[in-house]
Amino acid sequence: MEREPPGFDPHTPNVARLYDYLLGGKDHFPADREAAEQILRVAPESRAAARANRAFLERAVHELARAGVTQFLDLGTGLPTRRNVHELAREVTPGARVVYVDHDPVVLVHARAMLAGEGTAVVYGDLCKPLDILRNPEVLRTLDFSRPVAVLLLAVMHFVSDADDPGRILATLREAMAPGSRLVISHFTGDARAAAVAKSVEVFRRTTSPLSPRGREHVAALFEGWDLDEPGLVWLPQWRPAPADTIDFTDSPESSLILCGMGRKP
Repeated sequence: MEREPPGFDPHTPNVARLYDYLLGGKDHFPADREAAEQILRVAPESRAAARANRAFLERAVHELARAGVTQFLDLGTGLPTRRNVHELAREVTPGARVVYVDHDPVVLVHARAMLAGEGTAVVYGDLCKPLDILRNPEVLRTLDFSRPVAVLLLAVMHFVSDADDPGRILATLREAMAPGSRLVISHFTGDARAAAVAKSVEVFRRTTSPLSPRGREHVAALFEGWDLDEPGLVWLPQWRPAPADTIDFTDSPESSLILCGMGRKP
């Protein structure tokens, strides 16, 4: 098993901390805030887009729990925030089991302090090496892969470059899942807001994780082998909006900057 990376660099913008800043969190450093503000100057909707992505996660987990899914594999979990996956799932299914996976040392420290507990696990894992994640003893103790598992990839696949072969990663995960398993993806896209996309790519090039935006066709290809649920691959606010949602992109859903969808393994 690959060893976890040591320490962290507060002077290099970090994706998890930058996202935390956009969500209004407190676990970030000046370098993260400066990078986020550079994006916000060109794409002020980025803050609302981050919240819309979190709202999509909440809706998706509730839908899955109501559909009887009791196991969740959250890949690229990011820094803990309010109402994390196990809390959301257990609002519907009290016995839900969740594994949180990340490669960021800061995320792992916070997640182990705040998320680990009965029926949950926090493990180091590199998404580009999915077999190592699937074979991790703690993952195997927490999840039963002979039964359906929801694989959550929220705002993470756009940090996987084409050179790392995202299709291979998704195929490996799919093959390990039982029929009835689900795949949830949200993905930054280059299909709209060209100036915002270009600035985001420029800023993220200086972070710990460069950005690889993809068009709708390429994001849809990540669901190969999964049957897409309604309403298909759509902008964040278009995926089964809830009356309680307070983020409104009604007139310009593309301003959410992110496409999302949920698929089922037949």
